[in-house]
Amino acid sequence: MSSTLRSVLAASALVLLASTAAVAVDSPPTTSADDAVLGLEPLGTHRTGVFDASAAEIVTFHAGTEQTFVVNAESGRVDVLDAADPMDPRLETSISVAGVESADGSVVPDGAVANSVAVREDGLVVVAVESDVKTDPGWLVFLDAEELDSLGAVRVGALPDMVTVTPDGGQAVVANEGEPNDDFDVDPEGSVGVVGLPDELAAPAQSAVRTADFRAWDPDGSRTLPEDVRVFGPVLDEERRVSTNLEPEYVAVDPAGGVAYAALQEANAVAVVDLDSAEVLDIWPMGFKDHSVAGQGMDSSDRDDAIAIEPRPVKGIYMPDGMEAYTAQDQTYLVTANEGDAREWGGYVEPARVKDLGDDGLAPICEDSPLADLAGDAQLGRLNVTTADGLTADGDGGECYEELYSFGSRSFSIWTPDGDLVFDSGDDFERITAQASAEFFNSNHSESNLEGRSDDKGPEPENVAIGQVGERIYAFIGFERVGGIAAYDITDPDEASFVTYLNNRDFSVSVEDAEDPQAVLDDAGDLGPEGVELIPAEDSPTGQALVAVGNEVSGTTSFFGITAEFTRASAPTIEGTPRVGEELTAQVQPWSPEADFAWQWLRDGDLIDGAIVQTYEPTREDAGAEISVRVTGSAPSHADTSRTSESQQVEAGATDPAEQDPVTVPAASGSGAGDDAGAGGDAGAGGLLPDAGAPAMLVLLLLGLLAVVAGAVAMTVRSND
Repeated sequence: MSSTLRSVLAASALVLLASTAAVAVDSPPTTSADDAVLGLEPLGTHRTGVFDASAAEIVTFHAGTEQTFVVNAESGRVDVLDAADPMDPRLETSISVAGVESADGSVVPDGAVANSVAVREDGLVVVAVESDVKTDPGWLVFLDAEELDSLGAVRVGALPDMVTVTPDGGQAVVANEGEPNDDFDVDPEGSVGVVGLPDELAAPAQSAVRTADFRAWDPDGSRTLPEDVRVFGPVLDEERRVSTNLEPEYVAVDPAGGVAYAALQEANAVAVVDLDSAEVLDIWPMGFKDHSVAGQGMDSSDRDDAIAIEPRPVKGIYMPDGMEAYTAQDQTYLVTANEGDAREWGGYVEPARVKDLGDDGLAPICEDSPLADLAGDAQLGRLNVTTADGLTADGDGGECYEELYSFGSRSFSIWTPDGDLVFDSGDDFERITAQASAEFFNSNHSESNLEGRSDDKGPEPENVAIGQVGERIYAFIGFERVGGIAAYDITDPDEASFVTYLNNRDFSVSVEDAEDPQAVLDDAGDLGPEGVELIPAEDSPTGQALVAVGNEVSGTTSFFGITAEFTRASAPTIEGTPRVGEELTAQVQPWSPEADFAWQWLRDGDLIDGAIVQTYEPTREDAGAEISVRVTGSAPSHADTSRTSESQQVEAGATDPAEQDPVTVPAASGSGAGDDAGAGGDAGAGGLLPDAGAPAMLVLLLLGLLAVVAGAVAMTVRSND
């Protein structure tokens, strides 16, 4: 995030609550960094019409057939969308995985659930399928993207939750999560499956399946588990205490090949898997985020009637869901969307509100801890924390909570493959979403509310897609709860920066609160982003880079165009010697009819509100100020990739912008605006005085803000205790 955006957000959170109104989906909530050179534009949406039943989850695009494959967990099928026109995606067919015969002789039964999908360049589609009894082994089912028929299946571990294909297309790698059943009396092992794929469009043999397990870290194993890898909760099998507790959630493959990384979400760790040997080489803990540090704060209460993003004495457990790997500066990095997840199986419930510690058999906060004075609802009392971490002996034979650990970090992070933290987005996500739509800050997804998730995981970063647009590398992060996609420039991992955010949602429609949710679902927009995929320009049916998003609550699959801003023409100049009231014109030659240029006028380096036009008439407020112009343009879908993705800050008369000074606008003299500027006595620099009507306008503005604040407070939906 730019320093300007961060400072504005930090100073203006409460004002934003009063000044931002609900926006229709055709004008979705959005915000960008001052120097943003990339934007997101909603193109088209496919709607299933199914509310809150995971009818659209993981998405993957196949360039050869211009089809998007979407996991529809509600139907247990894979929906195939014709995405040749992303502005009008259409359902082509829906493929059932039930009845497919596996290479081991088993048959995928009715009730089996498709969890994830990936596609190889030649059209080999791989679907991770959970058994109808989720603790039983699952399958990988193989489809032909062209013929849209089944090719067969192989048996893999329990609850295959995510699958990907290696860059060379030679292997499928699957995260076998191995969650316990609802009664918590069966808990299978977690593992990572490595499946060799044939060169042709065909299902592999069962012998191609190898499994990397975690038994070496069990009590009788040869490896010692690092201290901060979280292994906790009831133990059903002491001999397999670790291997049943570790549950791979997501897999990322090193772009260079040979190694995969599995996110062990609840354990807050990453497993390193050698693909040649199908062996887990290492497990490294992710550590904890210190929310007490400035810039890494949080809004911890849904009962404080304010947007209060500030440092809190709480540790965040990263617990990523989505994870991707990419190469920058000849080194591999991992990017994680740090969602957070709690274990709640059978009679075991991991989370508790801070104010409930000490009740119902839970250990209390230590009496000598400063946390003991922060258990009110408006402070930390409403925050959900884990009961498995932070305990210490209380001196009387019991235990108390010396530290508090919340779920997730409300951020995304960049790591080295060895587990060194390179970058974390801090408290950007809450500040960004507050600026975009303050009345629905930290809203839930199924209903529109204010701060419905402040006491839990905030915006809840769910998934991430990475790719190159122009000459830069970007990460696109989806927020499961409040919704929307945030784009970050991660070309330099150490200096990653916020670019833009867009939320294709209409908060004025609260689906869960409607008498007939299905009747208003289409009006609500996208709810609960789950799967995110970047479609690079060279693979896109339009020639424009796209982002595809599967939204599990609204059951929608949406496509967004990536508009890369650029400057191709000669540097613009500001004509003439402008004065207050006289027109400034920015000249750009040669003009390109293929591009939509925009002139962003700046006053002392800050964007002039509303002045995104070719010409600008300086006002009295500009007198004595330095006026400059920044020219940007949105690349059309067929734009060639040679255009730069950087916008220029162009000063008056510039041939080399870095060497020129901005225009200083003097006050006008004589008639017109200049007379008003000088009226009433000494106007200070340049004769600058406010309009005579400014006090009245200020009163009206304050009254309007008060009315909006009152309305926003009245609309607040509070979470249940």
